Amino acid sequence: MSTTSLPLSSCRFRATSTTARAPFPSSLKSSSLPSSISYSLFPFHPLRLFRSTSETTSRTFSCVFYSFKAKAMAELLQDKESDAPAAGTSGGGRRPEVEHSRTFLEARSEQELLYGIRKEVEAKRLPPNAAAGMEELYQNYRNAVFQSGDPAAAEIVLSNMAVAFDRVLLELEDPFVFESYHKALREPFDYYMFGQNYIRPLVDFRNSYLGNLSFFNEIEEKLKQGHNVVLISNHQSEADPAIIALLLEKTNQHIAENMIYVAGDRVIIDPLCKPFSMGRNLICVYSKKHMYDVPEHVEMKRRANTRSLKEMALLLRDGSKIVWIAPSGGRDRPDSLTEEWYPEPFDSSSVDNMRRLIRHSGAAGHLYPLALLCYDIMPPPPKVEKEIGEKRIIAFHGVGLSVAPKICPLETAAACKKSEEAKDAFAQALYGHGPSQNLVVVSTSGNRSF
Repeated sequence: MSTTSLPLSSCRFRATSTTARAPFPSSLKSSSLPSSISYSLFPFHPLRLFRSTSETTSRTFSCVFYSFKAKAMAELLQDKESDAPAAGTSGGGRRPEVEHSRTFLEARSEQELLYGIRKEVEAKRLPPNAAAGMEELYQNYRNAVFQSGDPAAAEIVLSNMAVAFDRVLLELEDPFVFESYHKALREPFDYYMFGQNYIRPLVDFRNSYLGNLSFFNEIEEKLKQGHNVVLISNHQSEADPAIIALLLEKTNQHIAENMIYVAGDRVIIDPLCKPFSMGRNLICVYSKKHMYDVPEHVEMKRRANTRSLKEMALLLRDGSKIVWIAPSGGRDRPDSLTEEWYPEPFDSSSVDNMRRLIRHSGAAGHLYPLALLCYDIMPPPPKVEKEIGEKRIIAFHGVGLSVAPKICPLETAAACKKSEEAKDAFAQALYGHGPSQNLVVVSTSGNRSF
């Protein structure tokens, strides 16, 4: 198989034609791909809300967001001075269900669902600002799903949004607290499938792309052998984990379901975004971009990040772990004037932390550059915002994922005389072959189109 890498630093994205079936065009934005093709390869199935140990259920996930002032940071990641809990115990993959209003689950039409929002506000179980965000999200999600042209779009929207609103209401009534290491909640409610089935109707699979499938297979084999793998990636949207899992679920299900994501605090703060995060395996950290938003919380955030690194070290000691991290510390954003975007540069210190964790884990470890393209599904605001509750724009669009060959830090550091130079060289090597591995060009036999 022949492989050609396009360096990330040389790639930019803007409107262009997509007639050719290349991995990704050299430039891209929402007008690039058709938005009227149904996703027949992934049929919709009616939702079943809970699962037993003998049955896999379908679920929906929702990111419903509203303007929400961040509470004391000690409530977000448990800021305990005692030792961090043992790796693998957080959440235990299970959260007991509690009794709560079934208003949304009982809705049988769009009118009943939207009336349910007003009903919950009147019952004082739903804050008015949350209600406004939910109504806005409903309309945005509805419009995006209808763009797919799927004849079952109305049923999909009603079913998915009913369960999404139900999970949001439960979160407001019984808030979930994330620990440094959070294990995906799969029972009795399967939050993982909840997220998968919510994002699935937004993906134009006929214009989506999975590149370098052979390397994903190689990674899966290494995991079976007890090796650790770290994927160094760019970050496009809040839907990244669902997009990655959707593109891999047919070919590499083990990777799709067992990936551990290094997640910033914002996706575990907003009570209307948390149901999405609860379905993923997470190492919870505070992003450098928001480290100083509240000066009096800086030390607490640093202590929390130290605990998270310790949790990751404990996990890697067991081997067979796959970790996703975006060392840029934030999502890719377009230039405000040209509307072109470049994947955000990698922070060399974050990359070096992962290198050292892998090296000292006691198990064989590998670092692979990963490239992700799903910006148009749920793009971030044009600028980084301090406040929780950003406006969500949702669209039906093609997406893409590709991985490059693993990169050895010893090879990239060979010509470096100082340690800082070596750190920068390794980060740049991963950047140059990675997130733009959204743009890896390989022979047709090495890729999977949908």
